[in-house]
Amino acid sequence: MAKTSPNARRSAAPLFFAGLLALLPLCALACCALGSESIGFAALGKLVCWRVSDLFGGTNALPESLQSAQVIFEQLRLPRVCLALCAGAALALSGCALQGIFRNPLADPSLLGVSSGAAVGAAMALVFSLPFLPLWAFLGGVGVTALLFQMSKFGGRVSVARMLLAGIAVNALCGALIGVFIFISANAQLRDITFWSLGSLAGAGWGQLAVLAVLLLFAYGILQMLAPSLNALLLGDAEAAHLGVNTARVQGICVTLSAGLVAVCVANCGIISFLGLVAPHMARMILGPDHRKLVGAAALLGALILLLSDTAARTLVSPAELPVGILTALLGAPFFLALLYGSRKSYFYFQ
Repeated sequence: MAKTSPNARRSAAPLFFAGLLALLPLCALACCALGSESIGFAALGKLVCWRVSDLFGGTNALPESLQSAQVIFEQLRLPRVCLALCAGAALALSGCALQGIFRNPLADPSLLGVSSGAAVGAAMALVFSLPFLPLWAFLGGVGVTALLFQMSKFGGRVSVARMLLAGIAVNALCGALIGVFIFISANAQLRDITFWSLGSLAGAGWGQLAVLAVLLLFAYGILQMLAPSLNALLLGDAEAAHLGVNTARVQGICVTLSAGLVAVCVANCGIISFLGLVAPHMARMILGPDHRKLVGAAALLGALILLLSDTAARTLVSPAELPVGILTALLGAPFFLALLYGSRKSYFYFQ
C-alpha cells in the first residue's frame, strides 16, 4: 500500500475537513427527502424555510399540502437522520480509541466482540426486566473490552494474532449467550433481541438522540485532549511512559469511553458492524496517524457512512426496509479482508 507523504497529508487536511463539513448537511437534507414516501426536494426546502421562520417568530401558516410532509419530515426522517449521524460518529470514535490503545488498525468494536458484549447486557436486561437497559449494555461492553486488552498483550505489546483469536472467542461466547436469551425469551422480547442482532435505526426518537449526542460531544472532547497521549502510545507503552504519559490512565479512559459509546449505540440501534474499523482507517489513509486530526476526521466519516448506509437500507427494497447492520457488514467485511490480504506483517502495527 502506497504511503502518502507528510507534506501531502498536511495540505490535504483543511480541504478534507472543509469538504466533509460541507457535504454532511447536504447529504442529511437529501436523505430526509428520500424514502418509501418521497417528500421531494422542493417541498423539503419549503418546510425548512417555514420551520426556520417559525423559530424566529414568523406567523405564516403551513400550507395544507405540506402538512403530511411535515409529519414525515419532523417525526420520522429528521430524528432518524440525526441518529444516523450521531451513531456513526460515536462508533467511529469508539473504533479510533480502540485502535489507538491497541496500536493496530484492525481493532473494531464489532470485530473484537465489544458490540456483542453490549448486546448480551442489553438482551439480559430485557429478558429479566432489569431497569436502565443502557447501563447493562455498558457493563457488557466494558467487561469485554477489558478482557480483550489483557488477553492481547504479549511481550510488552499488543499482539494482533492474540487480539483476533480473543475476539473470535468472545464473539462466539456472546453469540451463544444471546442464543440462550432468545431461547428463554417471550415473543415480544424475541423481536427486540432480533432487532439488536441485525441493527436498525427505525426506532429513532428525540429523547434517546439527546443522550447519545451529549455522550458523543463529551467523548469527542476527551479524545481530543488525549490525542497527544495516543500519539505517544503508538511508540509503545514503555516509550510513552518515558515521555510522561500515564499509560494505564489513558488506556482506562479510552476503554470506558469506547464501551460507553458502543453501549448507547447498541441500546438504540442494535449491532452495526465494521463501521468502527472502516471510518478510522479511511481517515488514517488520508491524514496519517496523528490523532489530533484523526479523531475529528473519523467521526465525520463515520457519520457520513452510516447516514448513506441507512438511507440505502430505507430505499433499496422500498417499501420494505433492510437492517442497516447488514449493509455495513457488506461494506466492512470486504474492506477488512482486503486489508488483511494486501498488508505486510509489519503493517498490523502503526507506522
